[in-house]
Amino acid sequence: MKKHIVVLTGAGMSAESGIKTFRDENGLWEGHDVMQVATPEGFQANPELVLEFYNQRRKQLFEVEPNAAHKAISELEKQYDVSIITQNVDDLHERAGSTKVIHLHGELLKVRSTYDEDDIIDWSTDLKIGDTCAKGYQLRPHIVWFGEAVPMINTAMSICQTADILLIIGTSMQVYPAAGLRHYIPSNTHTYYIDPKPNINNNPNLTVIPENATIGMKKLLEFL
Repeated sequence: MKKHIVVLTGAGMSAESGIKTFRDENGLWEGHDVMQVATPEGFQANPELVLEFYNQRRKQLFEVEPNAAHKAISELEKQYDVSIITQNVDDLHERAGSTKVIHLHGELLKVRSTYDEDDIIDWSTDLKIGDTCAKGYQLRPHIVWFGEAVPMINTAMSICQTADILLIIGTSMQVYPAAGLRHYIPSNTHTYYIDPKPNINNNPNLTVIPENATIGMKKLLEFL
């Protein structure tokens, strides 16, 4: 039976593909106040702005490719049972060939009904006011905004409980509930943490690799 590797990834995972990290130090995301474009209140106040913001993010996805770190993770499937739990809303893990990916914060290439959050539709073009679900309700980005529940968190917790090895890549592990996931791994599970600015308490079952994702994954393969 293959060992189970659970991989937690964040914005630093996709940064080397050219996708901007979620927000810069002044709290803006692509020049916008996060509260304007990533909250239900922002959507209510100015739906056109929010839809256009995600239209631009969606377009950007088609201009980038998976990087060497995405590909290295997908290669692990040859030897291991690999589950990816990502905070990223891009599809780069899937495009690199990974087959088991949970998106905690939603997906840019999906939209959902404002009436029924379980009515989710694949979507690759611009989303506009007037685009509706089958019941006639406006569609919105399938993104978990600030203040909203994280539907996949219980699934992610269950996956972590069966980890033989945990990899954490490109995330500060400061955003909850995602940051709490590492507390669900079995006590004897070894954790590898790849981040250029590692911010994590040391313990005997932890190996820190203070590198970006692509170099860090190359070094990690030497450990495994």
